[in-house]
Amino acid sequence: MLSRSAEKYRVDLRTGEGLDEALAGCEVVVDAANASKRAADTLVEGSRRLLAAEEKAGIGHHVCVSIVGCDRVPMAYFQVKAEQERVVEEGRVPWTIVRATQFHELVDATFASAARWRVLPVPRGRLQSVAVAEVARAVADVAEGAPYRRRVDVAGPEVAGIRDLARTWRSVTGRRVLPLPLPLPGGIGRALRAGALTSDRPDVRGTTRFASWLEAERR
Repeated sequence: MLSRSAEKYRVDLRTGEGLDEALAGCEVVVDAANASKRAADTLVEGSRRLLAAEEKAGIGHHVCVSIVGCDRVPMAYFQVKAEQERVVEEGRVPWTIVRATQFHELVDATFASAARWRVLPVPRGRLQSVAVAEVARAVADVAEGAPYRRRVDVAGPEVAGIRDLARTWRSVTGRRVLPLPLPLPGGIGRALRAGALTSDRPDVRGTTRFASWLEAERR
């Protein structure tokens, strides 16, 4: 694994430091980079640096991990992910983009964080959350195969309203919190209500439902 803090292969996508050495002898690169600040520097410009280094090293397959619907939701981070996808598609290294829906883990963490204040803000919208482990298996399968030169969608087994997910979370966790309907105006609210973060016909459909995942996590 390559990162700024890795012991053996320390790389920095923001500068390109360490990429040539780390990629020597590799055949496939899975880019699952993330950034909470200055995301475009890491994900967009960083992808350009990474792809240039991959071309130089003769990498045969670049796998980019992305988000279902990132090109349909007007949020800054999602727009950066959509631009990152365009960089990959326009690059010379053969590629596959694996798009995943929102993770069960993220939904759980978001609810838990909000519940610290004894309320649970719940906007109207639809999600199709999926377990990280199932996405990881899909990414590994793609990485072991030939480049698709297209997007591969990975989604959860069911589409559910955010408010329904919140009710499930309260029931399974036993947390005593007050649900608080949260209106989301503008383009973001419209996109969530329209199901922009879901996939009608995913290439890979997970089997673990949110309730089952929650119950397993708390055993």
